[in-house]
Amino acid sequence: MKPNNSFRQQVAKAGASLRPIPADQIKWAYTQCFAHYGRRTKKGVITCAECGGIWTDKVAQGHCLCPHCHTRLTIDDDSRRRVYRTEDYALFMTVHNGMQVLRFVYLTYYARLGQKAEYFSSEVVQRWIAPDGRCATRARLRPEFSFATGWQYDTPLELRPYKPLYNIHPRCVHPRPQLLPELRRSGYNGQFHHISPPEMFCALLRDSRAETLLKTGQTRLLKHFAENSCNMDDYWPSVRIVLRNEYAIADTGMWCDYIDLLRFFGKDLRNARYVCPADLRTEHDRYVVKKRKYEQALAEEERLRRELECESEYREAKGQFFGIDFTDGKIHVRVLESIEQFRQEGEAMHHCVFTNEYYRRDDSLILSATMDGKRLETVEVSLSRLKVAQSRGVCNEDSPYHKQIIKLVQHNMHLIENRLTA
Repeated sequence: MKPNNSFRQQVAKAGASLRPIPADQIKWAYTQCFAHYGRRTKKGVITCAECGGIWTDKVAQGHCLCPHCHTRLTIDDDSRRRVYRTEDYALFMTVHNGMQVLRFVYLTYYARLGQKAEYFSSEVVQRWIAPDGRCATRARLRPEFSFATGWQYDTPLELRPYKPLYNIHPRCVHPRPQLLPELRRSGYNGQFHHISPPEMFCALLRDSRAETLLKTGQTRLLKHFAENSCNMDDYWPSVRIVLRNEYAIADTGMWCDYIDLLRFFGKDLRNARYVCPADLRTEHDRYVVKKRKYEQALAEEERLRRELECESEYREAKGQFFGIDFTDGKIHVRVLESIEQFRQEGEAMHHCVFTNEYYRRDDSLILSATMDGKRLETVEVSLSRLKVAQSRGVCNEDSPYHKQIIKLVQHNMHLIENRLTA
């Protein structure tokens, strides 16, 4: 990736002069990131997975010291395990050319009983952070959508576009970091509080309010704002009330959603009565129900408004056919005269005469056939052909009177024709 601005150009130039991580620091990472095992059999024979040494110790509990390589081992009483394989990341922090550099080293550990353990390390990601919070990434290539999950060690460390996989949570952090003065005075004390180091440092350098959250112990809020794209300006007045009342937020995401609900209903976001509820979940759920009812009322209001508009259109288009009503003594057929009648017909017959807005079709006239007040079928008449287009019973099935209904409608088609030509 070519540097497309002055900051990236500065990072590319500075990266070329950055020295490799010293070997003694890499060795320290090997000792801190990996657990070293000694497998013990049922007879008490311990085999060191680090050097392959063998000795007998039946009394040691939990840990022991290898008499051959003097490595502190975790005793593994699984007598069948022969291979130990682990991988993780170590973080080394330094300052170079006035920028904070977070150097992530990928470490692998492979041990087979009876052989000397094998270690491998490669610096795979560098996050360069300016004092104003701007960030750039130098990294090796890593296939993101393939079966290969490892880094491509033969590719160079160079500028790469941002990817979430660069926000690494390391297993261990070197205890003697070099830090920018801006970070030292921000309250950082070596703890990341489950936030990835790049996200935490960028948040602290970009916004002084993140420093306030860190120094007041509101690390859950800091984590939420550092990892999510929500705007801190929308919540800061309420956060100040939280800080003033020393309120402990149990669920940060839920609390932010709760503040959004309060804002929706026009509540005072600077009032501790609302901002610091005794039972956050109960209040959150109450306002969720309240908003759902409000939206349902709006939807119902919109539906009624739309139905009124459709009602006037339907009356203008088909009002000339209103009042058509005929029977053969048993079956009674009449024209549907309102949108509400369409809705009732569709719900009772379980078909789409209302959902698909048959009342908007210019060439269709909809009639309802009943017997003793019970709906039998819904009939669609084509006004251009003066024929029955379709007649549907419950769930679009034909009723036992299907042929009689069609015959009755066709026999009285002259009533519709007279209205049509009037």
